Amino acid sequence: MKSELIDVNPMGIKAFKIKHLKTNRLIASFHFHELCELVWIEKSHGKRIVGDHIGNFEDNDLVLMGPDLPHIWQSHNILSSEDNEVAKSTVIYFPSDFILGLTDDQNILNLIEDLIKKAGRGLKFYGKTNQEVTLILKKLPQQKGIDKIISFLRVIDILSSSHEYEYLATIGFKNPYNEKDTNRINKVYQFLMKNFKRDINLKEVAELCNMTTNSFCRFFKDRSQKSLTQFINEIRIGHACKLLQNPEYSIAEVCYSSGYNNLTNFNKFFKQITGMSPSHYRMHLK
Repeated sequence: MKSELIDVNPMGIKAFKIKHLKTNRLIASFHFHELCELVWIEKSHGKRIVGDHIGNFEDNDLVLMGPDLPHIWQSHNILSSEDNEVAKSTVIYFPSDFILGLTDDQNILNLIEDLIKKAGRGLKFYGKTNQEVTLILKKLPQQKGIDKIISFLRVIDILSSSHEYEYLATIGFKNPYNEKDTNRINKVYQFLMKNFKRDINLKEVAELCNMTTNSFCRFFKDRSQKSLTQFINEIRIGHACKLLQNPEYSIAEVCYSSGYNNLTNFNKFFKQITGMSPSHYRMHLK
């Protein structure tokens, strides 16, 4: 699947564009574009990369991203085609200056400008904010005209006033990609997200980019700000964190289901990445 700097604004969006998706699996290329993007995953779960953030998403995941922030969502589950089992998501694209042109109120402008600035790292919203916004988004397909515009503005108002969010990309992240880079890195990300549960050889990953292992290591570290080993471990530990939420899995089962061959390595990398052991992580979930 090709990844690129995509043009989601071919007709020159002056306001906003809403896309509703229903499919048996959410999958997209690693890409970025000039618009802000609000993503609501109504139903699905899988891996999410936003800038240099690697994590999981699940039902009701709500993320706002600023312009030119590279991202990809890829679901694990392949669902049936029945209406109540398909993966569902809503995506809203809008220019960063759209709302700024609607008012001269400096207090409102400050709130919106601050929201867009923070969204440059990607913001995941939770709690009451998530509940209020997703309730509005659920009603969007039935709305038309001015009602849809009012709903969109209400969403932005809620998000701009909220403190219920967490940053995704790190504070120092800057988009290092060009179109040629993203074509290469997309192949790598797709491969790693699909194969992280098995042993992965550096040479086979480098060959995806038609590079030597040394050249690939430099390329990958420069673009992702992580070594390949660190990247794979973050995918695996993120997967382990999700499995630990299910008390039916033993820690050993989580270890082997996440791509590790022994508990010693699993415990070491889990503590490196999360700051606690798997057993302590599970206790904090209660």
